[in-house]
Amino acid sequence: MRKTPIKRDLLIIQTSITLTSILNLIPHFFMDSLNGPSLFYSFFLALLLCSNAVQASQNYEDALAKSILFFQGQRSGRLPLSQSQNLRWRSASGLGDGSQARVNLVGGYYDAGDNVKFNFPMAYTTTMLSWSALENSKRLGPQLENVRVAIRWATDYLIKCATATPGVLYVGVGDPNVDHKCWERPEDMDTVRTVYSVSRNKPGSDVAAETAAALAAASLVFRKVDSAYSKLLLRTAKSVFQFAAQYRGSYSDSLGSAVCPFYCSYSGYKDELLWGAAWLLRATKDVSYRNFINSLGAHGSTDIFSWDDKLAGARVLLARGSLVANDKSYEPFKQQAQDFMCRILPNSPYSTTQYTRGIVCTRTEYYSRIHIL
Repeated sequence: MRKTPIKRDLLIIQTSITLTSILNLIPHFFMDSLNGPSLFYSFFLALLLCSNAVQASQNYEDALAKSILFFQGQRSGRLPLSQSQNLRWRSASGLGDGSQARVNLVGGYYDAGDNVKFNFPMAYTTTMLSWSALENSKRLGPQLENVRVAIRWATDYLIKCATATPGVLYVGVGDPNVDHKCWERPEDMDTVRTVYSVSRNKPGSDVAAETAAALAAASLVFRKVDSAYSKLLLRTAKSVFQFAAQYRGSYSDSLGSAVCPFYCSYSGYKDELLWGAAWLLRATKDVSYRNFINSLGAHGSTDIFSWDDKLAGARVLLARGSLVANDKSYEPFKQQAQDFMCRILPNSPYSTTQYTRGIVCTRTEYYSRIHIL
């Protein structure tokens, strides 16, 4: 195994961060509510109009198209021979994933420039892709099918992780501490494919609730085009969320160096429980999820929305109850969502956010590397 020079390692990390930031931009550009612009859509429209740093040369349409193509490059497993795999330089990899635990965990996506499958950020990305497809299906045009394919590649894997062993949720494959010492193609990797999981005794409410959110959101995407698959997704989402809510705890505490400092759950797990319940409420209209949301007491303010902190996203999602359904009981979520916008708009007197020339929201030095809006 050949170790990579430090400069090349930094290049890979920088490249992966850039690509990840593009992926996280997808939903914010695409989301419209049923009765007019959504909060996020309005936010970006205002941002484009108000920011003096915006350059006319920034081609976001091209960036978003490439971000969808990027998912094909990150695929793990046996790749299709059809047009749904346009990046022909990639081939099958990770075909033995899960064998260490005697289960089949083939599929899903590699994280970035490495060959690790981190389910926490993968599930979040899947949730956001689904939200994009739901709120802007018509505007996506011919790209809609590519988005569905990208979603299903993740959800097929997440279903395996949730159903392979009763009482266990598999949350990752590949030892990051070993993998990050060597830069190699996934087709050639010879690093150990360690399997990580959470259970009743090793809880992971954050990663479990995010997985439930991803499956619930995806169930809505496939509801009209593949009802049988949609029902499977929703059934699995309910089960995983029940596990997340019943056995409370952070997966960071349960798995330690297997996920930290790479994707620690810094914000705790309450935001994922809110996020997962919000998506299940939208998918099922079951009032028990609304009651659960009310019982959480997640009222803190926030000025970030990322793979780790879902409070803002959950509040925007729940604000639909006020904006779309005109249900006054959802007004507090609408107000919380508006407060979040005031904290991130560049010309707002309450803004706590900085932006790059291309309108990428950055935080502190640490957050600028892993938390990008």
